[in-house]
Amino acid sequence: MNYIRHLSAAFGQMDIDTRLTPYHISLYMALFRRWNLNFFKNPISVSRDELMRLSKIGSVNTYTKCLKELDSFGFIRYEPSYNPHRGSLIYLYSFDKSSDAGVDNGSEIAVRPYTNNTNCLNNENETNLAKPAKKFNTGSNNLEMKEKEKLRQKKKEATGYGPDIPPLEAHVKIYFEEKGYPPVEAEKFYNYFQSNGWLVGGRSKMKDWKAAARNWMLNAQKFNAYAKDQRNHQPGPKPGNLHTGTGKDYGEPL
Repeated sequence: MNYIRHLSAAFGQMDIDTRLTPYHISLYMALFRRWNLNFFKNPISVSRDELMRLSKIGSVNTYTKCLKELDSFGFIRYEPSYNPHRGSLIYLYSFDKSSDAGVDNGSEIAVRPYTNNTNCLNNENETNLAKPAKKFNTGSNNLEMKEKEKLRQKKKEATGYGPDIPPLEAHVKIYFEEKGYPPVEAEKFYNYFQSNGWLVGGRSKMKDWKAAARNWMLNAQKFNAYAKDQRNHQPGPKPGNLHTGTGKDYGEPL
């Protein structure tokens, strides 16, 4: 079939048919594109969402009405499908009278069927329709992901502490012990940040709890040194104004 002569004849029929609207014409052109991709073999299986997108029809009622009217006007033969997993079948009539006159009602199934719930095609990937889809072995992929997760967990356990925030209290104690600090200091650090939602300065979310722990240790060293210095330089009791007893008789002369 010569598609140029077909379209010229189809447009001629549309020009004289006053019942047609722009929606009918745009929908017919969308069907023609699907038919072209199928090498002009009937029938073609179509998806409502895809045809509405290609024909720029935004209403489901308008789409259904135009499709049925194109059938009744003699431009197509429409066989609706009531199965959500199977597209409706469309037969397009050939208006090219120069070669095979009459109606093209070939019985071959569409080479590239368009069923519901399929991805919408564009001009770039229409040329790649004949390529077979890649098959992915989901079972082996899941197994590989599980193995990687096990290795990650073992590595995390081997180090004694992980980078997650909030960390486990046991991991915090291990880190403080490695740095030479008692468990009570680790508990102070953990309880403080656990109470404020692991925020640095009360505002920013903590990104590295080990860095925060090192800052805590530095501040703890400064505080302990200050407290020790204060204990070594405690002043004696303040002298009173008069070193006299409380039983003095103020009636006696000085």
